[in-house]
Amino acid sequence: QVHLVGSGGGLVQAGGSLRLSCAASGQTFNIEYMGWFRQRPGKDRELIARIDKIGDYTSYADSVKGRFTISRDNAQNTLYLQMNSLKPEDTAKYYCAAAFGGGAFAYWGQGTQVTVSS
Repeated sequence: QVHLVGSGGGLVQAGGSLRLSCAASGQTFNIEYMGWFRQRPGKDRELIARIDKIGDYTSYADSVKGRFTISRDNAQNTLYLQMNSLKPEDTAKYYCAAAFGGGAFAYWGQGTQVTVSS
């Protein structure tokens, strides 16, 4: 079992930046991939960034590529999402998630709200 707690959301003006954090506890040694998802109003939850166990491999949704950066500090069991050049369409609830090797994302944080004003 893994317990995830996300934080760092808030209200920011368009063009601004925020950094989300996700603290992991429990069987963190079994975590292979971690990711950030978001759910915009009226939309399905979508994967926007993903990172492998040691941080060598990252991938991004086209909508955030070049603006968001995912990273992880395994010594601190913390996942980050640096969000720059924020746009009103980035307004969403952001969730961190973890997957064990070969599996789907099975562990989820509680979500943190990001609101970008125009």
